[in-house]
Amino acid sequence: MLTSFLLNNNFQFFASGWMQFAASFGLAFCIMLLFGRSFIRLMRKWQGKGQPISENVPLEHQKKAGTPSMGGILIIIAILISSLLFMPIYNMPAWIALSSLLAFGAIGFADDYKKIKSQSKKASNGLSPALRLGLEGMLVILLAYFINKTMPGYVPNLSIVLGSSIILPLDNWQIGYVFGIPLTLGFLYYVFAYFVICGSANATNITDGLDGMLAKLYMPVLIVLVVALYGSTRIGFMDAVMFLPQTNGLYALLGGTFGAVLGFLWFNAKPASIFMGDVGSLALGGFMGTVAMLLKSEIIMGVAAGMMVLILLSSFIQTMCFKITRKITGTGRRVFLRAPLHHHFEELGWQETKIVDRFFVISLLFAGLALILLKFA
Repeated sequence: MLTSFLLNNNFQFFASGWMQFAASFGLAFCIMLLFGRSFIRLMRKWQGKGQPISENVPLEHQKKAGTPSMGGILIIIAILISSLLFMPIYNMPAWIALSSLLAFGAIGFADDYKKIKSQSKKASNGLSPALRLGLEGMLVILLAYFINKTMPGYVPNLSIVLGSSIILPLDNWQIGYVFGIPLTLGFLYYVFAYFVICGSANATNITDGLDGMLAKLYMPVLIVLVVALYGSTRIGFMDAVMFLPQTNGLYALLGGTFGAVLGFLWFNAKPASIFMGDVGSLALGGFMGTVAMLLKSEIIMGVAAGMMVLILLSSFIQTMCFKITRKITGTGRRVFLRAPLHHHFEELGWQETKIVDRFFVISLLFAGLALILLKFA
């Protein structure tokens, strides 16, 4: 809104995406620092005992009992205010990304609220996995539909893009007819969107297990998305990025997200004064996957978020291995001492700060690889 007002009054420097990014970053960061302490006091007063510490985490975590959760609410507020002020108000990709942030945040809020209200230490004390995945699936169908509608005319309908030269036009591939109606592979676009967006949301959700870890692992991915955004709005800047000029409205959103996450880290660094909660981790993850799809940079985002992917895979492998071996032998076996991956290293005796810092270093390496792929793939 403010950007539109300034442009209408001949302040043309605000037409720059980088100016929108910087302004949104600064405002979101200031909101987090100025209102962080008051928000923590409010959450502590409202939540009482705070979110219960799960019985499925190392005993060392029990000292965190009583720490308020749902810090993601303030993150979302900071992103929302800064984005609405500095993004082009009629930009459809920006509204889609913002809608994803709010919708996934709402699912996370319901999950957090149920956990805090029940005060149960069981891992399943929030929304049931089936309900949460079902809600996420319905949301992804809507997001994918509108993402597809934002694509320019030279991008085939319901297509998956690998770089800027390989395009899989799923809606053009017919596999037969049903009652005279052509059946295409277009539905695979929605399946792909589910894995990208829901995978991102649940990867960030599982990564949010140690003080400061999600914020530190998330920022390198944001940097890669910002570079991909710059490439998508500049012809010839990067060979592996498709030219998508309508995505210029995402500069303010990515700037606000960067500022909000960095500001949250000020309070979430060990020992954490507040946890992000599912309201924050799901919102940030869903937003990350949605932006990647809007930029047609899903594979690049997956590489950049490689550390989060490994953490998600560790939990999946642990669960599947236990179920399969229990069915075969009657006794479930585990691959890791405890899942997700960061808890495995805690059981090995690593300090929490060492795990976070080393995972952050690995995340930077994955982000560097993603940047190389952006330029040369």
